[in-house]
Amino acid sequence: MKSVQETYAPQNRCFGCGPSNDKGLRIRSMEEGDELVCEWRPQPHHLAFENVLNGGICGALLDCHSNWTAAIHLMRKAGADTPPCTVTADFHVTLKRPTPLDQPVHLTARVVESKEDRAVVDATLESGGKVTATCRGTFVAVKEGHPAWHRW
Repeated sequence: MKSVQETYAPQNRCFGCGPSNDKGLRIRSMEEGDELVCEWRPQPHHLAFENVLNGGICGALLDCHSNWTAAIHLMRKAGADTPPCTVTADFHVTLKRPTPLDQPVHLTARVVESKEDRAVVDATLESGGKVTATCRGTFVAVKEGHPAWHRW
């Protein structure tokens, strides 16, 4: 099954979610009801310290997964065939406990508020059945002239 990234932005080179970035995280977000979910496997070079995932990587995972959640929501809400190009306006990550490096992480995100051109998303990162990080962010559809316009 294709992820939303592979479906709508196969040439995207974003570090977190770009299918075409061989050195990136290459998350694969899937629609599941009104949420997006993702399973992702850390690699040894994502280390913060022994067997713990780097907090910045946790933030990048939550940011990109949440951004795609907003884009898919805004696309569905508008009845469009493709998602708008959205960017992060703000996001706040809370690192609740160390995220183990030796097992997959599970990302879940859902829109909690939206307007015509933006959505607020809540997301969680879990490992071993425990929430290790959370995020709330606002993601905005950009207009022509913005550097992200038509990036996918």
